[in-house]
Amino acid sequence: MPGFELINKEEKKAVTKIFSEGGTFFAHGFQKFRKKYHVREFEIACAKKFKTKYALCVTSGTAAIKIALKALKVKPGDEVITQSFNFIATIEAILDIGAKPVIVNVDSTLNMDFLELEKKITKRTKVIIPVHMLGVPANMKKINKIAKEKKIKILEDNCESVGGKYDGKYLGSIGDVGVLSFDHGKTITTGEGGMLLTNKFLIYKYTKEYHDHGHENNPKYPRGNDTKKIYGFNYRMTELQGAIGKVQLKKLNLIIKSSKKKYLILNKSIKKSFKIREIPKSSELIYDCFIFFVKDKKIRNKIIRKLITLGIGTKNLPDAIKWHCSYFWSHALSKNEVRNSKKTFKLISSAVAIPIWLKVSIKKYKEIAKFIESQK
Repeated sequence: MPGFELINKEEKKAVTKIFSEGGTFFAHGFQKFRKKYHVREFEIACAKKFKTKYALCVTSGTAAIKIALKALKVKPGDEVITQSFNFIATIEAILDIGAKPVIVNVDSTLNMDFLELEKKITKRTKVIIPVHMLGVPANMKKINKIAKEKKIKILEDNCESVGGKYDGKYLGSIGDVGVLSFDHGKTITTGEGGMLLTNKFLIYKYTKEYHDHGHENNPKYPRGNDTKKIYGFNYRMTELQGAIGKVQLKKLNLIIKSSKKKYLILNKSIKKSFKIREIPKSSELIYDCFIFFVKDKKIRNKIIRKLITLGIGTKNLPDAIKWHCSYFWSHALSKNEVRNSKKTFKLISSAVAIPIWLKVSIKKYKEIAKFIESQK
């Protein structure tokens, strides 16, 4: 679960140190008033960690999606395919640049159904956005094959599975461009914040300039007289966030390792009594939450009440389902796309997602596992 559970004196020290270095919170320029560029150091550390050539910090995961779509040259009227079980931010980013969201249902992995994906591709399809939902990778082997055959770009939405892998590669590094989120509830956090990952220089160059009002950061000129070739916007991360991000990144392996123990306790017991979420082959999870399906509403509600009593609760399913299923987004999608999302709604409406909290004891996870197993 989230990195905010591990925020302590290390993050505080990193932030207060900026004051002693000159108190510059802006990520560019002002060389006389600073000793370090913390956002840049965070970007370099993430590129190294996630095995990409380039990493760019921005204000949020939502902003990262929008900027990535711009870099992939998506224009008004183009179609962008994404999945029905998702956070609404992906749809908002597509709509914000004037493109049309096309929805694909999820399969038993609760990620993009690659069989349905093929049927939704048209001549206007510009980008496919698979989402690695709640700690589990999408089937990137199948999705990549389809995209390559159709010559369509892939934008990986990895806002919810930072640190996960598929076929030995970090999620977010597999497509043409990947995006991460560092908001308060994510695996590692900078409070708010996001990142783009890519191995393609032209994508990096465009996103770097666009997120900074078009600044080329030309070393020949001072920032106030910098050159520009494109218009842009302000999606810059602050130095305070960059400093926190560097500390949090160092804790990522510990977060995943600690979560795994509790996840395996749940898996061992619950799979005896209930159907559990399918995990694609070659996946390395972040063990963010454990998802299983309970068709009997009375039993499901009984389990949820027990989870709340133990101080564990649920994660998105069912408590925030309306923000994570396109079946409820008639304000943003066409009637046809909403109607086509019903298959996903039926699937996830019986799901229970147990969050893996770092500060909730193993004893409590053993207790809930035993209780759920007994509800067969």
